[in-house]
Amino acid sequence: MLAIGALLGSALIAVPVAAHATTAPATATSAPTAEAVAAAAGLDDPVKKEIAMKIVSSAENSSLDWKAQYKYIEDIDDGRGYTAGIIGFCSGTGDMLDLVEYYTQIKPGNVLAKYLPALRRVDGSDSHAGLDPNFTKDWVKAAQDADFRKAQDHERDRVYFNPSVNQGKADGVGVLGQFIYYDAIVMHGDGGDSTSFRNIRGRALSKAKPPSQGGSETAYLNAFLDARVWAMKQEEAHSDTSRVDTAQRVFLKKGNLNLNTPLDWKVYGDSFHIG
Repeated sequence: MLAIGALLGSALIAVPVAAHATTAPATATSAPTAEAVAAAAGLDDPVKKEIAMKIVSSAENSSLDWKAQYKYIEDIDDGRGYTAGIIGFCSGTGDMLDLVEYYTQIKPGNVLAKYLPALRRVDGSDSHAGLDPNFTKDWVKAAQDADFRKAQDHERDRVYFNPSVNQGKADGVGVLGQFIYYDAIVMHGDGGDSTSFRNIRGRALSKAKPPSQGGSETAYLNAFLDARVWAMKQEEAHSDTSRVDTAQRVFLKKGNLNLNTPLDWKVYGDSFHIG
């Protein structure tokens, strides 16, 4: 939702694990730990990515039907102008501008292209100048276009999903940890301010080592969530920390590091379930 400043790299392509033939006799081996299993998986697995989108949608839109959110747009009075689409692109934080620029690149003359000058002017503010009165109607109209939906998917992956998964894998955390990163970067962006993703991660690293440095995955993720809660409480619009307390923390306490279903959680008082 808050793409600010430089982000973390491009998509990491998941490489399937191949079986290797051997002539040596089979020997008994110990079962992998839950943390080892989690670390071997990735949130970029299509099934896990679908789960991630549903959980984020439960917080952003109070619905598991994330695909219904391409057309979503409103000003939620958080100082970021219009919030819209499947990941909460904002007119005041640059990611909505990037999205419409990309959409116009792949489909010149689209219904939103005429708003590019206004989007450039309002970037960094909560202003609607040059957008009202028809921008919201045109956004909904654009959402009927498969190219615009693909553009939203593209920018979600480029700005939020791929960087968080890549960083999670580099830190040695599994599916849940990668999702925890993803949800954080969606809300806080990755700029230089103290509440950005990179600085939340920095606070966590000062308290616990990630698995890539020999630390406990569970201890590290708890430290990250502590830092995330701190960041959320710095801003009134994000001060309700239930998307951590009664969702991500629940999965972590259960040791569900691979984000396996069934999943039950609450966000802002609403209950959700994925079977």
